[in-house]
Amino acid sequence: MADTVAEPAHAPAAVRHAEEVMGTVFSFDVRGGDPEAVRAALREAVDGLHRVNEVFTTYRDDSQVSRLARGELTVEECDPLVAEVLALGAEAERTSDGWFSTRYEGRLDPTGIVKGWAAERAARRMAESGASGVSVNGGGDVQLLGVPGPQRPWRVGVSDPLRPGGLAAVISAAGASELAVATSGTAERGAHIVDPRTGRSAVTDLVAVTVVAPQLTWADCWATAAFAMGSREALGWLESLPEVEALLITAGDEVRCTGGLAARLG
Repeated sequence: MADTVAEPAHAPAAVRHAEEVMGTVFSFDVRGGDPEAVRAALREAVDGLHRVNEVFTTYRDDSQVSRLARGELTVEECDPLVAEVLALGAEAERTSDGWFSTRYEGRLDPTGIVKGWAAERAARRMAESGASGVSVNGGGDVQLLGVPGPQRPWRVGVSDPLRPGGLAAVISAAGASELAVATSGTAERGAHIVDPRTGRSAVTDLVAVTVVAPQLTWADCWATAAFAMGSREALGWLESLPEVEALLITAGDEVRCTGGLAARLG
């Protein structure tokens, strides 16, 4: 779980909005730009989130993904977003050597990629409106674009999974035109991450993995895969990924991080 740290002083006018969708809350913090254009883009972005939920929810038998999983639709008959997400999921599975998967108990289930992808997609729609700074927080995973104000980078607080109410780190987006922060772990939702190789809950020494990368789609996937791997294998794998840094916290309160993470703290 992460929260964007407010930077109120000397900041452009902000448009903020919270939307309940996909079983969580998506929070928008948009700075600068023409207010009318920003609000129009916000309406489109919110409508887009609800459309994504309709298409991809696995909790409704009549959603396109549910019907696709039962063989009642082909990918070509679905909304083009389905083919896009499945292609991204296949790439994530290849990159993670199968530790990330769009299947659950042998059935198509791309929910592991949809939330991060949807939040990033919404953030980019807001940036297209002319906003100078965009933060979209989808259930604790954040996509940042631009800056909130002159000489003021976005900053994101990462919750400490072992100390409720505390922070494990603060990530700064200084010098980056885009940055994402995603966390996978057991603190908020319990043991919900599945080991795709066994089909059962991941047996791991980790309680949380936070990944920092330019795009939330990938940061979210890599955090999920790394958590399932466990700290020893995950740290080396994350180090091998370009433009990726990470913070790993074990059940024994041991903190491990990639070599370049220190440059992002602050």
